[in-house]
Amino acid sequence: MDGMDSFIYSLVLVPALTELLPRSGIPATTANIGYYGGLFFALFMIGYGTALIWGPIADRFGRVRTMMFSIFCFSVFTLLTAFATGVWSLAVFRFMAGVGIGGEWSVGAALVSEDWPEERRAMGGALMHTGYYIGVLFAAIANALIGSRFGWRYMFALGGAPALLIGLIRNNVQEPARWEGKLQELGGKWTMHRAFLKLFSTQYRRRTIVNSMYLIVSLCGLWAGSVYAPEAMTYIAARTGRTVAEGARLASYSTALLGIATVLGALIVPLLADWLGRRATLAIFYTVMMSAIWLAFGHVFYMQQNAVAWFLVCSVLLGLGGANFIVYSFWLPEQYGTECRASAFAFITNIGRFAAAGFTFLVGAGVRHFQTFGIPVAMTALAFIVGLALVPLGEETKGKRLPA
Repeated sequence: MDGMDSFIYSLVLVPALTELLPRSGIPATTANIGYYGGLFFALFMIGYGTALIWGPIADRFGRVRTMMFSIFCFSVFTLLTAFATGVWSLAVFRFMAGVGIGGEWSVGAALVSEDWPEERRAMGGALMHTGYYIGVLFAAIANALIGSRFGWRYMFALGGAPALLIGLIRNNVQEPARWEGKLQELGGKWTMHRAFLKLFSTQYRRRTIVNSMYLIVSLCGLWAGSVYAPEAMTYIAARTGRTVAEGARLASYSTALLGIATVLGALIVPLLADWLGRRATLAIFYTVMMSAIWLAFGHVFYMQQNAVAWFLVCSVLLGLGGANFIVYSFWLPEQYGTECRASAFAFITNIGRFAAAGFTFLVGAGVRHFQTFGIPVAMTALAFIVGLALVPLGEETKGKRLPA
């Protein structure tokens, strides 16, 4: 459900800022919506980045309890966003929602990798991560049925629903025996501080740095590419004479296709990873994402005819490329021991969000400068060239057992 709460803002960005910017004394022009939209994406990612603290908490106090707290955090602050009275209250609520959302993937990946059998670990990590994109699909459906009819505030109110899962998790999910055994082995003396510093020991330092670079590349593509897709569709619809309600529905269709394609990609990723290896699989999906961003925002966005139909096609490609994140869900836990696994995942997946926040802010500034979304977003495809150059430096774990 973190996927639903993450993408709600993308779907309702234009109507929300159109209402809230004037309330804060700022004209709701296309340039200002693009600029402040990018700024608030950046703030959300900074909040997401601070969520690296959830990893050491999970290594010390347990995966399940930490996951419950992270879900509660992002659910409550997404709900509060429905009551925003201006752009600055919106910014604060989105920042805090980011802090919560950043914890669920980190803790969930460690939990699944430690609880699933060795031969099914890659598929387990992939299936776990599909929940994010199923949430994206739910957000798209909700926006088509609720947001387009009742407004953006109802969408954020719906975002409080994941809090209902906390009781279910508490009663039905147990701590992994592997983590409990490691805690006993360490005599209960393992601390959050030691778990975090372990990432920079001679054993792990190199892979921590390389993996963090991978995530920066992927995050630039996700937040500067996929997340702008609904907004781009909204503007394409308006340019072609569609009503506001029709534009909202088309943005929902685009997001739904993106989510469905990513779920399909998630089912392909573990099969390729077990066949070709983790590094080759990541390189394949980097290439797809790079091509999709450039095509969608560098060409289709500016088409004078059939832009809506072709952008829907590009949404499928963006979704498939976005499945590069699935690789991390099982690859990162395979590279670290149980005593620091959650810390490693949380640090690597969240520290890159600070850099990605800077890229997203630059995209917003580019939109303000060029008075268009296409060119600035298309240029984020260049990040994947760097990613492809770094792929050979990764630690290949194909066929290896999960470290103790």
